[in-house]
Amino acid sequence: MNRRQFLKTTAIITGGVLTGLPHSAFPSNPPADLVLVKNGLPAAMVGKALELLGGIKRFVSKGERVLLKPNLSWDRTPEYAATTNPELVAEVVRQCYQAGAANVLILDNTCNDARRSYTSCRIPEYAEKYGAEVRFVRDNQFIETPIPNSRQLKSWLIHQEVFKVDKIINLPILKQHGTTQITMGFKNVMGLIGGNRGRIHRPFAENIVDLNRVIVANLTILDAYRVLRRNGPSGGNLEDVDQLNTLIAGTDRVLVDAWGAKIFGIAPQTLPYLQLANAEGMGEINTDKFRPVVYDF
Repeated sequence: MNRRQFLKTTAIITGGVLTGLPHSAFPSNPPADLVLVKNGLPAAMVGKALELLGGIKRFVSKGERVLLKPNLSWDRTPEYAATTNPELVAEVVRQCYQAGAANVLILDNTCNDARRSYTSCRIPEYAEKYGAEVRFVRDNQFIETPIPNSRQLKSWLIHQEVFKVDKIINLPILKQHGTTQITMGFKNVMGLIGGNRGRIHRPFAENIVDLNRVIVANLTILDAYRVLRRNGPSGGNLEDVDQLNTLIAGTDRVLVDAWGAKIFGIAPQTLPYLQLANAEGMGEINTDKFRPVVYDF
C-alpha cells in the first residue's frame, strides 16, 4: 500500500479491552487499531504497542522513507516531560530499519533555540545510534501549500519532507498547554510548519484541523510515560511532572488524542478541535464506544 492509498483508508476501531493477559492470549489476526500499554520502560512499551498493532511492517515497507515527528521543541532534558522520550523514539527508529526502511528522518521546527533543544532532549543522541537522520529545519525548506476543504486556512507553509516521504509517524508527548489546554498528536504537527505559528492559536480548533488535513500521520504513538500536568508546554519544574508509565498508539489520530485527553483527566468532547475533527470525518471521539486493547507489563 502506497502513501496515497493509505491516506484514503479510514480506520475502523473494533478492539475490546484486554488486561493482564500473557502475550499468547492476544490474537495475531486481525491486529488492533488502538492499543494502550502501561507500566513498562519506554522502549519495551513501544515494542509491545507495535506488536499488538500487527508489527511495524504493517506501517513501513522495505525501501520506504519514513518521517518521524517527535517533540524536540524545548531546551529541556527528558525528565521535565516537555519533549518526547528519547528511548521511545530510538525504538521506533530501530523498528523502522528492521522493517527495511531506506531512510528514517527526524526533524522539528523548535520553539527554543534548535541546537540547545536538540541536545537537551537527547533524541538525536539516542536515535542516531540506530541510524536515524536528524536534521535542523531551515526557512527555505517550507512550501506554501494549498489546504483543500479548509475551514480557516486556505494555505500554509509546510515542510517539504511531508510530501517527499512515504510514511509519517507522529510521536507527540502528552502535556498541559497554557493556550490550548492540552497538546497531543494534532498539535504536534506544528513542528512541521513555518510562518507565523502564533496565528494557528486563533482560532485554534479550525486552524489545527486544517493543518491536519494535509499533514496526515499513518500512525500516532502518544508518549505518556512522563506527563507535564502544569505550566506547559515548556515546563521546567519537576513538581509539575507525573510518572504515568503509559503509551497510546493507533491508526486513528482523533481517537488517540481522545484517549490521551481521557487519561489526562479531560473529557474529549470538551476539546473543540477534537469535536471538529470528528465532525469532519477525520476519526472517532467516543472513548466509551471505541476502546483500546490494553497491555499491562
